[in-house]
Amino acid sequence: MMANGGAGETPVIRIEGVAKSFGGVPAVAGVSLDIARGEFFCLVGASGSGKTTLLRLVAGFETPDQGRVLIDGEDMSSRPPYARPVNMMFQSYALFPHLTVAENVAFGLEEERRPRSEIRERVFAALAMFDMGAFGARKPHQLSGGQRQRVALARALVKNPKILLLDEPLGALDKKLRERAQLELVALRERVGITFVMVTHDQEEAMSMASRIALMRDGALCQVGTPRELYDAPQSRFAADFFGVANLFGGRVTEAGAAVDCAEARATLAVADACTQGADVTVMLRPEQIALSKHAPAAPNVLTGTLGNVVFLGNAYVCHVVLDSGKAVQARLSPADMAKLGALATGDRVHVSWEPSAARVLTS
Repeated sequence: MMANGGAGETPVIRIEGVAKSFGGVPAVAGVSLDIARGEFFCLVGASGSGKTTLLRLVAGFETPDQGRVLIDGEDMSSRPPYARPVNMMFQSYALFPHLTVAENVAFGLEEERRPRSEIRERVFAALAMFDMGAFGARKPHQLSGGQRQRVALARALVKNPKILLLDEPLGALDKKLRERAQLELVALRERVGITFVMVTHDQEEAMSMASRIALMRDGALCQVGTPRELYDAPQSRFAADFFGVANLFGGRVTEAGAAVDCAEARATLAVADACTQGADVTVMLRPEQIALSKHAPAAPNVLTGTLGNVVFLGNAYVCHVVLDSGKAVQARLSPADMAKLGALATGDRVHVSWEPSAARVLTS
């Protein structure tokens, strides 16, 4: 599977048939991928999916068993990590314990023999970005885990590299600082044109930051696309369930492009997607695409159930419904839609409904 950034674009990173095994166990299995210049590209997947190994292969910290990595069209096979036009922030931070925070951030600039005034200015700006300006004189052991992570991120950014590789860069930050760091990274990419390649296990983080996402499973690419494509048009049950919440109904197509018989729903569901008669498929429906009502509406797809708990999220209500078939589903309603329903209590009988075009039929 070759995933590219768009027709006519010259990729800054090209991964060609790269495979890597450890002790005979495949970690990356023949991945081919193009990453366009200036992209904010995220690699996501469960633990052991191969995303960090793939990042380390780009950085040069691992050598592929087969295939190659090209940066700006140049084969990196013979290039050690320090000679590649990339900078990497490690999950373990890798700070120098004997240097102060400011000295850690300045280290790369010192190696480049930048003017002292420039180094001071850039180090100050990098630390200020992560609220670490007051900690410049401290040593790493005097910082919390989250603070050490911020220093590592500042050190990775201070050199304005052509390509910045990030391995779970925001994992130890609290929610408020994490959201600020996300905005700062996206703004930095837009301002200076750095290509970001980030590994994260956080689907929401990837969806909010990335221009494109690669979902990995068992060392291979499962799907590559924009956040919207992965959310609205997943190509498999695995991808649908990985991003956000998905109501999934297994069934068999009874009428091509029109109906799926779903035992889980004890109903035949009307669909709009093209599908082959007799095929085993999954009907996916996002919670926000479901309508909830006390009386059966005149809609193509209507299922009846019992209201479970209702969770208020501020900008939405998440309603858990147990269908008469025994399957649990979620509906996500706006405060306005919830107000139209009137008072609801656990145990109330309700109807869930949706239009055929709201669902997606998945064949794998």
